[in-house]
Amino acid sequence: MQYKSVVGETFVEKTIEKSKFLTYVAHTEGGEAAQAFLARIRALHPTATHVCYAFIADKIGNEQRFSDDGEPQGTAGMPILGVLKAQDLRETSVAVVRYFGGVKLGAGGLTRAYAGCAADGVEASEKRVYTTGVEVTLSVDYPEVNAAMKFLEGEKILSRDFSAEAAFTVIVKEAEAEEFVSRARDFLNGRVKVQFGKKYFYPF
Repeated sequence: MQYKSVVGETFVEKTIEKSKFLTYVAHTEGGEAAQAFLARIRALHPTATHVCYAFIADKIGNEQRFSDDGEPQGTAGMPILGVLKAQDLRETSVAVVRYFGGVKLGAGGLTRAYAGCAADGVEASEKRVYTTGVEVTLSVDYPEVNAAMKFLEGEKILSRDFSAEAAFTVIVKEAEAEEFVSRARDFLNGRVKVQFGKKYFYPF
């Protein structure tokens, strides 16, 4: 299984007809994380006119929520959610904060504004495909350290431990783990110990 999501958190700002729109996009794993993200944004903007949002909180796209937060029904939350669906994003939350500037936009204008702000935020975000990965620790004696580091060039190294042996923990795609270990053993002429660790979704 794999899915697309944003990485980290992104912020963009836009002024439309004197109203200020602040858009926050974040990777949020599950409903609780999404709600915590929204609570944090609300706390940052206690005097905002509206904090509208949408999120798809799970990996398969079933856990969806949105809110117009006082804007006319259907003009904010649904357009934001539409952007997430169009981009096929999962575990992603978007909050659009509005400070009213005195000019009413009308239903069509609001819909365009919120959809546009959400699209801008998503466009500015780094997006990756999250795939099941597994941690693999390669342990070598010190004479093999240089060779091990050469082999690991370009790999996603999570940690290095230099104690009795030199141990390097990397994350690799689960489907490619056996092939990775085979290459490591060949490259290091068998002078390596291998240990498999945790499995989880990772933005490769």
